[in-house]
Amino acid sequence: MKKVWIVAIALISFCSVVSAQKSPVYAPKGIALDGYDAVAFFTQGKPVKGSSVYALQWNSAQWLFADQTNLESFKKTPEKYAPQYGGYCAYGAAQGHKAPVEIDTWSIVGNKLYLNYNQKVKSTWLKDEGAYIETANKNWLQIRDKE
Repeated sequence: MKKVWIVAIALISFCSVVSAQKSPVYAPKGIALDGYDAVAFFTQGKPVKGSSVYALQWNSAQWLFADQTNLESFKKTPEKYAPQYGGYCAYGAAQGHKAPVEIDTWSIVGNKLYLNYNQKVKSTWLKDEGAYIETANKNWLQIRDKE
């Protein structure tokens, strides 16, 4: 019986550690941007689904691209194309927490990609992007590695 308890406690501890892993990139199911091509936001001005044929592991997530050209562009300068705050909600980062996003809430400000939780939050974000970005940049240093 004692061995059963030891195994149970070890298993619970292991599961707690696994579930508490902190990702700097919003990547449900391990795929950044819900499988959309980060480069396409800049080159095509819209969300374009990537393909697993053009995949890259970067910053604890898999990134998908629509073609080899976009994959190579991202490989050369991922910081140029990757969304700010790891793809978490930009407004949420300004508020001091991580939040999921919807892909149709994207915007490019100062040649950087930002995403938001939903359209309502994006509307709020658009009212004072500059101030929110300034606050989010400061907050991101504290919340980046938190759950």
